[in-house]
Amino acid sequence: MIRVKLADRLFEKRWSQAELCRRTGIRAETVNDLYHEMAERISFKNLDLICEALNCDITDILIREKNKSK
Repeated sequence: MIRVKLADRLFEKRWSQAELCRRTGIRAETVNDLYHEMAERISFKNLDLICEALNCDITDILIREKNKSK
């Protein structure tokens, strides 16, 4: 399972979702879905914009955890 750690990164920067939207131009609904780990997909463009704004690597935002059920 892929986990989105955007909430953790924003907390560390002390940024709101709105601040990330302002800095990246990504729609608020898209950021909110990522923040709450409800997104089913993310574009490479948006992922790159987020990494650039947060000055981080993809692995700081997306992590893979083993599936608990088989």
